[in-house]
Amino acid sequence: MVSRSDTQVLPRRYANARRIGVGGMGEILLADDTTLGRPVVLKLLSEDYARDESLRRRFLREANAAARLSGHPHVVTVYDVGEQDGRPFISMEYLENGDLRSLLSDGTPDRGEALRLVEQAASALDAAHRGGVVHRDVKPANLLLDSRRDLRVADFGIARVVDEATSTMTLSGMVLGTAGYISPEQARGEPAVAASDNYSLAAVAFELLTGSRPFAREVDTDEIAAHVNDPPPRASTAGLPPAVDGVFSRALAKQPQDRYPTAAAFVADLVAALHPAAPAVVMAGPPAATHRARTIYASRRRKAIPLAVAAVLALLAGLAGAYALMGWAGSGDAAPGTLVRTVHSTVTQQGTTVVQTETVTVTQPASGKPETGSATPLPTGDGHTLNDRGYALMRAGHYASALPLLRAAVRDLRGSGSEDPYEAYANYNLGYSLLRLGRCDQALVPLWRARRLESSPLVPRAIDRARACATG
Repeated sequence: MVSRSDTQVLPRRYANARRIGVGGMGEILLADDTTLGRPVVLKLLSEDYARDESLRRRFLREANAAARLSGHPHVVTVYDVGEQDGRPFISMEYLENGDLRSLLSDGTPDRGEALRLVEQAASALDAAHRGGVVHRDVKPANLLLDSRRDLRVADFGIARVVDEATSTMTLSGMVLGTAGYISPEQARGEPAVAASDNYSLAAVAFELLTGSRPFAREVDTDEIAAHVNDPPPRASTAGLPPAVDGVFSRALAKQPQDRYPTAAAFVADLVAALHPAAPAVVMAGPPAATHRARTIYASRRRKAIPLAVAAVLALLAGLAGAYALMGWAGSGDAAPGTLVRTVHSTVTQQGTTVVQTETVTVTQPASGKPETGSATPLPTGDGHTLNDRGYALMRAGHYASALPLLRAAVRDLRGSGSEDPYEAYANYNLGYSLLRLGRCDQALVPLWRARRLESSPLVPRAIDRARACATG
């Protein structure tokens, strides 16, 4: 339990504070936030450190850096940064499913789950790096799981903003990191860079896939020395495809410039090595179209929304045949930027034919861009509807406006898998839109997800384009 003196320095809104751990600069407490009405985690700078003015300022600066990142879906949310009686603190969301350290103690997850978690961590780290923030201590204990078992990167408390204003704040020669996952340059006391985080993430990925840290030793100093001097071990000895060895050889390279340029690029090659291209389904349109055709029969059984797809002819298991035709036209009576589509779909199942027609109108500003000067409401609706609306905007070339709809669709459909092909459709459309907008590294994650769910040759082609763009 936290001492009475420490409890007294917390603002009154935090009740029932109890210690759940000790961090590098202070205590970690679990408390009830009576204002927000929910449990929160508090990181409280120790009293000894709080007396040091430079450390106190550093703690607050790092806390605010973490808060700026907390809008990302895979970064732990920071609710409050404050100071009480000279003791700085951070208030963060409480995640009840533990961390990857606990997950690994129960055994390694299956490959699909491991890749999903690494993808999410990579997305968060790349976002932080684009904002000039380096985490510096990526390890399983700092990778938490929320109620849906999605990953959130925590504890940017030892991160720093990489710019001239703060580049001298960390003492030269200070080693920050954890022995099992520390980059060689950090082990040598050199400044951490984005590539240092990517190295540590690769070490975490190695452990998730093989069950062992890449340079595991009984003594920490021996393990740190191995990061600096020893060649990366072969992951294929744990039953992984041989191609994985080349991926980890680059990801765990001794020199930062020899590693992948982004965490997303690392995961792209890792996914490709673990999942060689499968035989393709013959298609006459984008992967979304095949998914839509496959869903006609299943969606009628689930009373889902009617289908709306591009022209497609697909071979379907359990169906004698299916096709959907989409007509696009500008309506003379419609406002500028209004799209009108008419959908005709036919399904033949055991001698019974069903024909249905639907006209759907999607309104979009004539410029194809969100209007400025006013708040953009969050997209609402189920994943199927959101996909329809996003796809309509894509067809009209409004990729930027399609993004919020497609992101919301991906969130709504997450975990549907083979039970609802819309999940692959949404991820492909999101990745393709990001690719068309030149955001190649961000496009990779949804495209990988689509690839695991869809065997069309168009998906790996899009991935190849995104990888070439992201690494070029």
